[in-house]
Amino acid sequence: MKRILWLVVISLCLFSLSSFAKPLPIEAFASIPDVRFVSLSPDGKKIASLVRVSTNELEGQVLTIRDIQTNKDIYPLQTDNQKFVILSLTWANNDVILIESKYPAIRRGVPTTETRLIKYSLSDNKTSSVFSNRSLSRFVDLPQLQASVIDYLDTDPNHILMQIQGLGSKPQYESVVKVSLKTGGIKTLQPARMHIGNWLTDRQHNVRIGIYRDDTTYRIYEQKGAGEDLRKLWEFEALAEDVIWPIGFDHDPNILYISAYHQGFKAIFKVNLTDPTLTKELVSHNENYDIEGWLVYSALKQKVIGLSTDIEGEYLFWDQDYIKLNNGLTTALPESHNVITQFSDDERRYIVYATGPIESGAYYFGNRDQKALYPIAYRYSQLPPEVLSQPQTVHYNARDGLAIEAFLTTPKDIVAKNLPTIIFPHGGPISYDSTTFDYWAQFLANRGYAVLQMNFRGSSGYGFNFMNSGLKNWGLEMQTDIEDGTHWLIEQGISDPKRVCIVGASYGGYAALMGVAITPDLYQCAISVAGVTDLEYLVKSSRRYDNSKIVKKQIGDNYDDLYQRSPISKVANINVPVLLIHGTKDRVVRVQHSEEMYDALKDLHKPVKYIELENGDHYLSSNEHRLTTFIAIEHFLATNLGVK
Repeated sequence: MKRILWLVVISLCLFSLSSFAKPLPIEAFASIPDVRFVSLSPDGKKIASLVRVSTNELEGQVLTIRDIQTNKDIYPLQTDNQKFVILSLTWANNDVILIESKYPAIRRGVPTTETRLIKYSLSDNKTSSVFSNRSLSRFVDLPQLQASVIDYLDTDPNHILMQIQGLGSKPQYESVVKVSLKTGGIKTLQPARMHIGNWLTDRQHNVRIGIYRDDTTYRIYEQKGAGEDLRKLWEFEALAEDVIWPIGFDHDPNILYISAYHQGFKAIFKVNLTDPTLTKELVSHNENYDIEGWLVYSALKQKVIGLSTDIEGEYLFWDQDYIKLNNGLTTALPESHNVITQFSDDERRYIVYATGPIESGAYYFGNRDQKALYPIAYRYSQLPPEVLSQPQTVHYNARDGLAIEAFLTTPKDIVAKNLPTIIFPHGGPISYDSTTFDYWAQFLANRGYAVLQMNFRGSSGYGFNFMNSGLKNWGLEMQTDIEDGTHWLIEQGISDPKRVCIVGASYGGYAALMGVAITPDLYQCAISVAGVTDLEYLVKSSRRYDNSKIVKKQIGDNYDDLYQRSPISKVANINVPVLLIHGTKDRVVRVQHSEEMYDALKDLHKPVKYIELENGDHYLSSNEHRLTTFIAIEHFLATNLGVK
């Protein structure tokens, strides 16, 4: 078999490692990935992917489909990542690829993110909506979200099951419809039920589980089949310790796998639904970290064979055939975390995604019959392991004694002493950082900075108590955890105390601005990318969304207090240079946060610069916007920290 590589990627890989003695080109870090969403057809004969292109005609991405046997490509779809962004690629059958996309819109005066499902048929060479016009005319109200596939029917490859609002007598809730991939016609299988927003099928494709939410109360219901009587399995409050989330069925339609807390940490259990007590049988847990992920199911063996976890992309197999395969991958690729993202139907061919602390991402095609592994493409082709900095895990104690895990990345081949430093708290804030490849941290380290990323209280992954301690804690101990990490790095002699900048995006942008507002002598500058500046406005602007009460439970509802814990209330305290960057079509943190912060700083003659990204979203999805952002950050840091 020939080695499978896209020429657009090869051309970017022809470099001399000696050329990286100096800082790498900013485009190496600031471009969207060269290749994403590599997907294998069910027969294992074709590979689809999303490939970045940069030409006079298009700056964006193209859908590429390669025939493995002929090495011929077709390019049926392209996007500039501003009109719409592609979120995923999935083969529905050997002829049809489903393309999930999103775009910004406004509904009844409320900014929204719309999703759509597009299908491309190889035999027809045609791209169209998965729904026909006739099907769309059946909706009482055209739904905002139109891309949620809940079941790919292996016994009926010409149909899929989707959940969608807008149908029947309860159009505000989700129905389950069977969609024809040939005609775009729909048939309702599961009518919408009051307050049920998600449905789950079993391996026989019956609609079995309904997830109910009313304000902050959740219930998990089970039924024998679509439209039948519901049985309540569990009830709990959002963000509580007794939460139980279904994640999928085994081949036995009575065996349901769930995520729940075990000794304070999230773990995986299975439950026999015929057991009146619903006893939870522990399947997988970790004594120090939450385990979350999704089931790995073998349709060939008709059983769950393992679990793909969020812990460094680890695979936990309990079937010997797959343990052997996984061990072989570890032997072949010992320096990376290797995830089998997909098998062909006969499970003889598969796709592997390899990543790690200094592996920016590589895709491989595996052939079990040939006992061979072929490289397909590199996610960031200008960032091979040889040029990246190895992050290290460090620990420090917050002022109240709480242990904080953090990750330190320093410039390659430079002694980590008295370095200019970037304090880089993550977004979320119920999220986390790890040692896996981070293009922001690697870019900053390549420019000569030490970078500290800490999982402050409220971060996910460290159990219920750690996460819960961050509720309604914005600007309080969550903030001092970050401050304590800065002091720790200075005490270790790693950071030059006169050259420290705090940088962040989303919640991290909030933390950056709060850092220079409440500790004005600690940092020499701050950068906020799509950051929250007004907590009162953030909570109030959620009122027209159905998760508003969960937002209040997470952030708070005392508006006077929230305002006082907002950077915009403390602009008088900020005396160091500030850089604000925000997209005009951000649907997660509205652009008004940065606009109003800029005006407030400017009115007080504070040193501030504001860059507004026209049509930009929350995630720097556009290559142009990402490059603009990184160029501005590089110049701002060099100016204010004195690094050339």
